[in-house]
Amino acid sequence: MKTTILGDSNLRVSRVCLGSMTWGEQNSQAEAHSQIDYALERGINFIDTAEMYPVMPKAATQGSTETMIGNWLQQSGRRADIVLATKIAGPNPAQDWIRGAAHNLDAANIRAAVEASLRRLRTDYIDLYQLHWPSRNVPIFGATAFDPANERPCVPIEDTLGALQGLIDEGKLRHIGVSNESAWGVAAFTRAAATAGLPRIATIQNLYNLTARGFETALLTETCYRENVALLAYSPLAFGQLTAKYLDDPAARGRLTLFPASWSPRYLRPGVIAAATEYAALARANGMSPAQLALAWCYSRWFVASTIIGATSLAQLKENIDAAEVTLSADVVAAIDAIHARLPNPGQ
Repeated sequence: MKTTILGDSNLRVSRVCLGSMTWGEQNSQAEAHSQIDYALERGINFIDTAEMYPVMPKAATQGSTETMIGNWLQQSGRRADIVLATKIAGPNPAQDWIRGAAHNLDAANIRAAVEASLRRLRTDYIDLYQLHWPSRNVPIFGATAFDPANERPCVPIEDTLGALQGLIDEGKLRHIGVSNESAWGVAAFTRAAATAGLPRIATIQNLYNLTARGFETALLTETCYRENVALLAYSPLAFGQLTAKYLDDPAARGRLTLFPASWSPRYLRPGVIAAATEYAALARANGMSPAQLALAWCYSRWFVASTIIGATSLAQLKENIDAAEVTLSADVVAAIDAIHARLPNPGQ
């Protein structure tokens, strides 16, 4: 398994990261532990989670994914073998079970969130602590345009970084990152760190897949390259759409059939389905499964430091990891770009 250093940090991670958002909802603890064991056997050393997980989010299960990982860490004694990343939830009054409706990225909430994650994860430190989404108004989770009418009070970036600095100084956090961020946000975080001597973000965890290539076109690629902020690409299979399982069987079991369509409509847009159909045909015409094509493409992008994969079975996990060994020909890459050009920006 190839590895890379994340940004300006000293974190060396596998180019494939094991995601965990299904653990506690679609997967049991035993299944989660089997996935971790198998991933480590295949050379993966990087696990990503969040205080909000599993999905879909609800009070009854919030935090259980971290608890499952913590139980594995305690039972295995292999904390030193894992680069562990988790995330603090940004403001969302609807998720009032996470430290109340006023949870945000201020000092009190950050400390409470970190200490709760450490307890659930049964560890003394978190390698990479990420802001799951910004405090300020920014288009995320399927929104495609910035709207000033949605402005709201937010925690200044300097205040958030200052709170994180204190926890780094205490040894509870090693490095920090952002998620669901914009080019402006990345620049603002790196500028604030340089100006005030605050900790620097090492990573950005954003949506990136064959049907959602906004990272390339929203100035993020250049910004992250010049600021040395590493992309952790999430949802590389577009909630399963890029595996073609829903094309082959609209009732296939998965997040798009288990959860309400209103929860994540971006993966049900006609443009996404049209693109997934063409990519599936391209993959099969070239002797690959649709999932292999989608993942091999994501793994091969020069600006993707690590790709976060998720699976509900070991068979899926094996296929996802195996795709890292697939090399796409120049003709296939050209065909992918041609499909993308015909179906511009089907989703974000």
